Amino acid sequence: MSAPWERDFVSREPLLSELGAPERTGVTLPPLDVPAASPLPADLLRAELPLPELSEIETVRHFTRTSRGNFGVDLGFYPLGSCTMKYNPKINDRLANEAAFVLLHPNQDPATVQGVLAMLHGLQSWLAEISGLPGVTLQPSAGAHGELTGALIIHAYHAANGRQRQVMLIPDSAHGTNPATASMVGYRTATIATAANGNLDRQSLQAALDDDVAGLMITNPNTLGLFEEQIVEVAAAVHDAGGLVYMDGANLNAMAGIARPGDLGMDILHFNLHKTFSVPHGGGGPGAGATAVREDLARFLPSPVLVRDQSVADGSPTYRLDGDRPDSIGRMRAFHGNVNNLLRGYAYLLSLGGDGIRDMAETAVLNANYLRVRLADSYRLAYDRVCKHEVVFSADSHAGAGVRATDIAKRLIDYGMHPPTIYFPMTVPEALMIEPTETESKAVLDEFVDAMESIAREAVEQPQLVRGAPYSTPVGRLDEVAAARRPVLRW
Repeated sequence: MSAPWERDFVSREPLLSELGAPERTGVTLPPLDVPAASPLPADLLRAELPLPELSEIETVRHFTRTSRGNFGVDLGFYPLGSCTMKYNPKINDRLANEAAFVLLHPNQDPATVQGVLAMLHGLQSWLAEISGLPGVTLQPSAGAHGELTGALIIHAYHAANGRQRQVMLIPDSAHGTNPATASMVGYRTATIATAANGNLDRQSLQAALDDDVAGLMITNPNTLGLFEEQIVEVAAAVHDAGGLVYMDGANLNAMAGIARPGDLGMDILHFNLHKTFSVPHGGGGPGAGATAVREDLARFLPSPVLVRDQSVADGSPTYRLDGDRPDSIGRMRAFHGNVNNLLRGYAYLLSLGGDGIRDMAETAVLNANYLRVRLADSYRLAYDRVCKHEVVFSADSHAGAGVRATDIAKRLIDYGMHPPTIYFPMTVPEALMIEPTETESKAVLDEFVDAMESIAREAVEQPQLVRGAPYSTPVGRLDEVAAARRPVLRW
């Protein structure tokens, strides 16, 4: 069987250097309307620069054909777990590309960009309300950058209290960037185990808490797709030991508008606007990792901080960037964040409103649990309980036929769908992490279920077929180990 949107891959698109020919050109320059400049000295010029020469139509067709070899959420179902690869409304892109925004310069006088500053301040207010944490910075460029911001604030907090602690606690169900972030700030990391129900093990946590613990970096819902049911008690235990709790907000798609992290005892939270709030991402594209903190930690936020003042004359608001922050951890990046993407997030929040944000999260949770129930007979559930926005299965039930998670993922490509995340979280053998998001219909989810059930049958009846996939792509199964160890970096 195949999905309705079965891919039509190009067999092999030639390289530009193979398509080009001498004297072809894709541009015609107008006559000079200024005096011609003196030629550059010959010793500064290359005698030969073997760049491909193509006409405009050849160039357009090449890149259009090449794009058909790529997966994207605009083409089909993209259930990449823990990354929330959901459809982003195109109106938000159009707004962000308005000349009134893209032609601004970050060094302009704040008096000339009050509208944009008002928008950014409005976004800060939305994020403060959603998180229950009043201090917000929009500077961080992405999720891991927001993590680093949070860890630096924890470091600054302990320094201000006269004793720098040395250890950061990190559950084994946290996002993989958390340990790296803590190490960058200079902390030693200690791993907290997962209990039998998929949540953080309270006994493991209690045994690790002492007066050298700076804080806990916890992902909630965790990477198993499960809500930390004792999160309030966990936060209280860390606070009793003098530490702070940083929450990785990459999975906020499951709880926005339903539960506020600040109300649950979280001290610091980073948002992934490029996952939760309509900022296209992937391939290392620009993100936006806004970070929120409780009130007494706001003094440590990156400088400058966007503030709103009231005019003495008429009470109208004015906005400015306040750089007089003696306790600040300093700048996290040039200027004030990826403003173009922050605008997308703001537009998304305005279009949803409070009720819409809650509906977003509830639908994401409903979709994930629908897949959990539908696929439970074909793949082993890592934890047989209600999940949140994503569900984790294991392919180890097919190991007897020699079929692994990577084989199932490759075979899914032949059904026209992007594979889910595999082998993560690492605590689950042969993990298949599936996140449907709230933007997919039941019809799409049913197509995915049909494909996954078909592959499960193939794994039993024709295991060699699954192990050899994919068959519909320009190239077949690649040797990924050799590609990583002995890459061919030139044609």
